[in-house]
Amino acid sequence: MFKAPASEYLVPFDGSFRVDNSPTRGANPQISKEHLKHCVRKLSTQQQALQASDRHAVLLVFQGMDAAGKDGTIRAVMRGVNPAGCQVSSFKKPSLKELDHDFLWRTSWAMPERGQIGIFNRSQYEEVLVVRVHLDILEFQQLPSSVNRETIWRDRLESIRDQEKHLARNGTIILKFWLNVSRKEQKNRFLARLDNADKQWKFNPRDVRERQYWNEYMRAYEDALNSTSREWAPWYAIPADDKRFMRATIAGIVVAALESIGLTYPLPNEDDMGKFEESRRILNEPDGN
Repeated sequence: MFKAPASEYLVPFDGSFRVDNSPTRGANPQISKEHLKHCVRKLSTQQQALQASDRHAVLLVFQGMDAAGKDGTIRAVMRGVNPAGCQVSSFKKPSLKELDHDFLWRTSWAMPERGQIGIFNRSQYEEVLVVRVHLDILEFQQLPSSVNRETIWRDRLESIRDQEKHLARNGTIILKFWLNVSRKEQKNRFLARLDNADKQWKFNPRDVRERQYWNEYMRAYEDALNSTSREWAPWYAIPADDKRFMRATIAGIVVAALESIGLTYPLPNEDDMGKFEESRRILNEPDGN
């Protein structure tokens, strides 16, 4: 089974992660754009081998507070990837159809198939983050009376762990990134959106109201990361105040993960080689067939 690439931002598997001790700025702020470009080129090559070998899927999960940089990071890291081998899914307010299923259903159908890179911009984790902070949402989820409201978060985290372990056992490489932006930097980014006419469309007054729940969100993140960071489905708490550092760091982790599974192009067998020679002979015939 896949094992998590080492990183100083890897969330430990023993439940010892603390948000208060997690930096929002990287240790190496001078990390260059060239490093990101290098990783993007390598990822492009790796994706081709991933698609050709057709034995593994890759799932990248991005979570973070509003304005943490999820959209921009996905664009920057996946810039060189063939769109035919990549699918991005965003999960916002559940539809009525989605509410008629269990909480994992709407992300389960979006899981990437073998040979593909799947990207979740927000994910099933919203059900133990936003819903945990805003308990009134549970009233709209049509939960059966058998659901224990006292243990619901522990139970949901256990369900997520079980699903991720099942996926990992069957060849899905799972990497989860929490973009750890500071409250001060989030404020600055909101103000920058308001001051720039080209970015005002990204601003939602609701996002500002959510800031009053900052501490509640941090407690929910801390519990979720501790409960579900495992060697086969690790979380990385990435400093997000410096976008260049964040993107280059994430790209490096993705590249290291794909390198670790030894992706190779499939080699033709003896029967294939015989068919290749026959095809070559036909193509070289004088009549031009």
